Amino acid sequence: MSLRYQTIPVTAFQQNCSLVWCDETLDAALIDPGGEITKLLAEVQRLGLHLKAIWLTHAHIDHAGGTGQLARELGLPVIGPHPGDQFWIDGLPQQSQMFGFPPAEPFAPTQWLHDGDHVRIGKQELQVRHCPGHTPGHVVFFSAAAKRAFVGDVLFAGGVGRSDFPGGNHNELIHSITQRLWPMGDDTVFIPGHGPESSFGVERRSNPYVRGT
Repeated sequence: MSLRYQTIPVTAFQQNCSLVWCDETLDAALIDPGGEITKLLAEVQRLGLHLKAIWLTHAHIDHAGGTGQLARELGLPVIGPHPGDQFWIDGLPQQSQMFGFPPAEPFAPTQWLHDGDHVRIGKQELQVRHCPGHTPGHVVFFSAAAKRAFVGDVLFAGGVGRSDFPGGNHNELIHSITQRLWPMGDDTVFIPGHGPESSFGVERRSNPYVRGT
């Protein structure tokens, strides 16, 4: 039994929504459904999965824009992010106008997440790490068994998340990467919020923003 996932880029921002599932139970969660709900649900159906939850790394529009509609239509719990992102959730309607997204339905997380929490899908369990810096309430999801981390906009292949948005902090971001991500192991592959996958080891050696940290 293992954790499986499929990366589905959505919205004009090409945000990496991740469909994750337990290959024994076929129970699934969507990480960061930023939009294009029809496209996401078509993939759930194609794979024969049972969608059980929405997990959010943070509440920027390209990651959370489809959450309210999806949760309402399917009765899904919204798990995450950390309470530090409440003001970003409150501001989703303004974010959608600012960036030309479809109007974002409001929602209230069913469960806030904190550092050290765990989330489960089927028989798979992932660790939750609070990684502020890009947003105050950003979290990442880590499967030690699968050696995979879903890191949202904290770290990218060759880059790091922006810290110039309200509530962002560059020093906090670098601290999150070095103190929360690196201990997951150099061989852990991470799925960023945008762009291709990489591993923590590759980024420690070559990423100009965090090389040698």
